[in-house]
Amino acid sequence: MLDTRPVSSLADYFVIATSDNTRQTKAIADEIQKQLKKHRVLPLGVEGTPDTGWLLLDYNGVIVHLFSSEMRDFYRLEQLWEHAPVVVRMQ
Repeated sequence: MLDTRPVSSLADYFVIATSDNTRQTKAIADEIQKQLKKHRVLPLGVEGTPDTGWLLLDYNGVIVHLFSSEMRDFYRLEQLWEHAPVVVRMQ
């Protein structure tokens, strides 16, 4: 998770994750939406699809990027936003 507040007005945080396959991408996205909906938080928008290798969930201040390995390597968001402080890093 990157704290993008110091470097962008797009969102406060970017969550960037990699999934192993389309089924896992869909499951992760569904679970995020399910848990946030319990708190009456709905996405402003959803872009992409699990089968394209990239899915974006826009929660206004938090944007979640779910990538296949290939698409994450292609977009390299961590390099694009290299000046954004890392809040959480999981391997």
